[in-house]
Amino acid sequence: MLYIVATPIGNLEDITLRALRILKEADYIAAEDTRHTRKLLNHYNIKTRCVSFHEHSKDEKRAFLLDELRDGRDIALVSDAGTPLISDPGAALVREAVQMGLPVTSVPGPCAAVTAVTLAGLGGPFCFIGFLSKKAAERKRQIERLKYAGQPSVIYESPHALHGTLCAFADILGAERRIVVAKELTKLHERVFSGTLAQAAAEFDGDVKGEFVLVLDKAGETEEQAEDDVILNEIKKNMAAGMTKKDAAKAASEKFGISKNRAYRLSL
Repeated sequence: MLYIVATPIGNLEDITLRALRILKEADYIAAEDTRHTRKLLNHYNIKTRCVSFHEHSKDEKRAFLLDELRDGRDIALVSDAGTPLISDPGAALVREAVQMGLPVTSVPGPCAAVTAVTLAGLGGPFCFIGFLSKKAAERKRQIERLKYAGQPSVIYESPHALHGTLCAFADILGAERRIVVAKELTKLHERVFSGTLAQAAAEFDGDVKGEFVLVLDKAGETEEQAEDDVILNEIKKNMAAGMTKKDAAKAASEKFGISKNRAYRLSL
């Protein structure tokens, strides 16, 4: 059995009894960083053998784990923190195990995105973005899609890029858009900041440390009302550049994060 096991995002007490039992009973623990995971295991006196499995692992390592599963071994898949596959490696292993008909189950628990949303107090549906692209052009397109988002968006960000991201948000999305910045969730120096993008950019200027989750509020009413006209203008611009109506609508849908059907209807 392949167990997808959620582990603490900071506070080592945030782990379920079931997760501890699986970690103890498994034949292997496939860990993103064995040194990091060993701290958790030592805390609970768990002696299970750890094997390294991360985004740079070779195909041979995944094949080894799949062979072990096929032979009836139990493997617990863990990331450095939180729920595996949520902006963490492991998807390929789970996907192949499912395709091979091997048993897979999830042991739920902590998730930084969900924790941040609850602290933001926004309620209702939200869109999980994860980490933005490191490529400047794609990163800008991702941010532009958030301009007309009809629900809050959750973004992960590193400390060295935080201020630049907040400034880009303010520039593209408007300085008065509201955001919650959650720092070091469940840890000793946990902090939750709530304010406008302009205020957040000023607050987190300079040298900052820690792990951050951003919960960006949905678009305001004025932006939502203007949305159809803006999308249609984008479609017209794309067609003027030589795109077919279908391709122009598709490009607009990707830019603004809306369905292709809606963009195509607007083009008509």
